[in-house]
Amino acid sequence: MTPSVTTLAEPVRPTAADFHRTNRGGGLFSESISQWIGASFAVAAHRLGLRPTALTLTNLVLGLATSVTVVALAAPVARGDVPAWVVGLLALVGWQVAYALDCADGQLARVTGQGSAAGARVDVLCDVAAQIALVAALGATAVAQHPSTPSWLVAAFAGTWMVNLVTSVMQAGPNAASMVTSTSLPVRLVKLVRDYGAVIFVAALVLLLAPALALWVMVAFTIVNGGFLLASIAFSARASLR
Repeated sequence: MTPSVTTLAEPVRPTAADFHRTNRGGGLFSESISQWIGASFAVAAHRLGLRPTALTLTNLVLGLATSVTVVALAAPVARGDVPAWVVGLLALVGWQVAYALDCADGQLARVTGQGSAAGARVDVLCDVAAQIALVAALGATAVAQHPSTPSWLVAAFAGTWMVNLVTSVMQAGPNAASMVTSTSLPVRLVKLVRDYGAVIFVAALVLLLAPALALWVMVAFTIVNGGFLLASIAFSARASLR
């Protein structure tokens, strides 16, 4: 009699599509590009046995290193001692990869069931640190290119930039609400001005091709984010007074 042989099936590993399916959006650019790159990072991290916080901290280190380098080279670029394309290419790759890792940590946590309150706090705090550094990089570039840049503009730019992060955090939980709920393509295209992946892509392109325009990038985003803040206050106040 031939003994039976029991074959143990290998556990099914989640694919990039499985990870991407759990993404939390972020906008048309982020969902189409950043979240897919993040899904690939999540696949690799899962196979290596990494925890989501490892991706979060890698995002922080890479984001900070990129922004600090941009700050350090802002003056040399303005003087012409360092080619702008070198710094711009570094920013383009560094910021996008860091953001993709930020997308990946959440995907990994949700698919593998490793999410935790502590991990969520670390994620938000690292996002704050990385975005402060990015704002400093853009501000340093603008001031280096235009030394007469008023300090109040830099402060307003820095303050209103964080509106994106604050409102995205507020979107979680039972009290979440959106002023514009339509998901039509025209609306999503308009919302690209608040899509973090698209925003850092444009910022890096400016550093790459025309760093002298960094001042006007600051002006544009101060107006957009400040306007969104005022609109959000009005929207929420109207809802609360009903």
